[in-house]
Amino acid sequence: MRPDIHPRYEEVAVSCSCGNSFKTRSTYAKDTMLIEVCSQCHPFYTGKQKVMDTAGQIDKFNRRFGKS
Repeated sequence: MRPDIHPRYEEVAVSCSCGNSFKTRSTYAKDTMLIEVCSQCHPFYTGKQKVMDTAGQIDKFNRRFGKS
């Protein structure tokens, strides 16, 4: 491998808009990283995710392929 072509891999402080903060390692060039969504506030990870079925696609699928 050629020397000095890879980015530096250092510890970065990550701050979320919900107030959660943690440290990780990254090639991000700055000391702090600001993010909008993390695992503490994202609906998928918190269990508050809702399935939006505005067009009735789930019912349509169940009618076609559901219980026989």
